[in-house]
Amino acid sequence: MVATGVSADGHREVLGVDLITTEDGAGWTAFLRGLVARGLCGVQLVTSDAHGGLVDAIAGALPGTSWQRCRTHFMRPLLGRVPKSAQAFVGALVRSIFDQPDGGQVHAQFDSVVEQLGDKFAGASGFLVDARGQLMAFASFPKEHWRQIWSNNPQERLNKEIRRRTDVVGIFPNRASVMRLVGAVLNEQHDE
Repeated sequence: MVATGVSADGHREVLGVDLITTEDGAGWTAFLRGLVARGLCGVQLVTSDAHGGLVDAIAGALPGTSWQRCRTHFMRPLLGRVPKSAQAFVGALVRSIFDQPDGGQVHAQFDSVVEQLGDKFAGASGFLVDARGQLMAFASFPKEHWRQIWSNNPQERLNKEIRRRTDVVGIFPNRASVMRLVGAVLNEQHDE
């Protein structure tokens, strides 16, 4: 598990790392509580996929924090609700929500997209409406930060780099050796 944060000036920073055997609510809760115990405070928004255990852990360990569902992770199940021939159109339409100059226009475009999907793609339209609060939390933050907070793609790239480096080793003799390697990778990424 890796947590990264975006500071007030818009820079990404590695906040913490831990190793668990199962990605479940208890593991996420322990991880987030550990970050809070080490001094993490003032968290305004957490962006992640819609893993139920993680979303519940965020609410429990970081009360009052908004949650943003990763827009990339959201698109997969959304596009699964439309015919393959319409996926490019619907994807472009939904991405237009994020291409607006301010929060007010983001919400207006969201409403326009839902209307355009209408009855022709009712499943996608309904799915979008149900996810409004999860998908639009980014819009209440400064526009300069939007690219950092509306998706967890940078986190996914970091996870991919960690996997690439740990796959070379294959089997680690103990937990400490895994943490040393992952910590070194994260330290390198943090410096960059």
